[in-house]
Amino acid sequence: MDVRSQISMVFHLDKCIGCHTCSIACKNIWTDRKGAEYQWWNNVETKPGTGYPTRWEDQDVYKGGWERGDKTIYLKGAGKKKSLLNIFHNPHLPVIDDYYEPFTYKYLDLIESPAMDDQPTARPVSLITGKPIDIKMGPNWDDDLSGTPDFARKDPNLSDLPPAVQEAMFQLERMAFFYLPRICNHCLNPACVASCPSGAIYKRGEDGIVLINQEVCRAWRMCVTACPYKKSYYNWHTGKSEKCILCYPRLEAGYAPACMHSCVGRIRYLGVLLYDADQIETAASADGDKLVKSQLDMILDPNDPEVIKAAKSNGVADSTIKAAQNSPTYKFVKEWGMALPLHPEFRTLPMLFYVPPLLPVMASLGEQDTSQGEKLDPIAKFWKDDWLYDTSTENLWGTIEEARFPLKYMANLFTAGDEDKIKDVLKKLMAVRIHRRNVTVGDLTAEKASSALSEAGLNGDMAESIYKLTSLAKFDDRFVIPPAHREQAIEMLEFTGDTKGSTGFGFRAKPERGL
Repeated sequence: MDVRSQISMVFHLDKCIGCHTCSIACKNIWTDRKGAEYQWWNNVETKPGTGYPTRWEDQDVYKGGWERGDKTIYLKGAGKKKSLLNIFHNPHLPVIDDYYEPFTYKYLDLIESPAMDDQPTARPVSLITGKPIDIKMGPNWDDDLSGTPDFARKDPNLSDLPPAVQEAMFQLERMAFFYLPRICNHCLNPACVASCPSGAIYKRGEDGIVLINQEVCRAWRMCVTACPYKKSYYNWHTGKSEKCILCYPRLEAGYAPACMHSCVGRIRYLGVLLYDADQIETAASADGDKLVKSQLDMILDPNDPEVIKAAKSNGVADSTIKAAQNSPTYKFVKEWGMALPLHPEFRTLPMLFYVPPLLPVMASLGEQDTSQGEKLDPIAKFWKDDWLYDTSTENLWGTIEEARFPLKYMANLFTAGDEDKIKDVLKKLMAVRIHRRNVTVGDLTAEKASSALSEAGLNGDMAESIYKLTSLAKFDDRFVIPPAHREQAIEMLEFTGDTKGSTGFGFRAKPERGL
């Protein structure tokens, strides 16, 4: 058992309000510079929608992630042979139009405009060419109901839903959407790391954060192709690839990443998970319907004496083990089983998990009386008694199958198509709502609340814990950050006096730098 530690994240989608504060915080700190204008290490998408870059989920187009062969897995669109063949022309790379051409406005045209009969305007100009452009795309172009049918109805997750179900999702009475914030998943089996010909991308041993060495990067851009989440970007000014670094300088100082610290909805949680690295290949190679279970089986109980012993023998610090024991992500992912990975079928074993949205409860709608062949127009039907919404308490709690979003759509996002697993999570979310309704309002019977909890595999204490961490959690409850142990890092860099330039831990020194 090869026990290692990994910084992991949980995003609670029922709480995201789509304010994009996280995106702006990240942009102002990390990508507010030339060549990185179009890079949004953190972006918030509206579902249903095509996302950013456009249709990033469609790996038939972009060839990202891993595929399973007869005996093992292999990169879908990268690798030694494929990289060599596509070294001068890679047809699977997103182009700038799939993101958007970064632009600004000629504000001086407004300030310096002479007196004239017409209203002066500030024309948009490209930040790449400096020439006037027509704006056609942006990072949140499909915001709120995914804009036009060009976006919402082209969501790849709708592809295998029956046409009638797809059409029902866009009916006025059932129309709904939710926000999907995305950052780099800092995967356990990162395709970007495996695809890089120059070895510039690596995964930090102490916390699992995936980084790109800017000195080693040679702009092959195979990482852009290989990452199925399209969270590796090419800086057109520096000629290097860049990506989310999970604000590791902040983590090392004990602060939460900027996107998480600034989150208005407090949807984000960060903590340590202990996992068995020996199971990575097995988990990534599992059958499609077992991918989620295989990934979760890798995550170990930080309170298990055997796990603690193996972790210590592998160099995991006591403080990191303690952080794992108090980790909110462990509670959501393993203890409560409420958080799921995004698109596990990509087989990268992402360490960013999502609590699926239950969405607002929809009151029941009476059936239209057509016994006399009467057909009401959309406005008149709401004035008929039969069409009034029934908002009484007993009818407010519909079944999971009657949710505004089809289970199949959610399953396509979070469980590789396993609807039962999505149903289990939604039942837990609904059970907590019913429990708290009974506690605060008291208009439901205790039997109904108890039955809902029992059916979801919860009890009253667990429901209260979920409620408190979801609704009332303080900063230190949501972010459990292990100490960085800089003293160990310094020891690794200290020159030992060895004529060969050893720096300990197997690293070789660079004499010209005195290391």
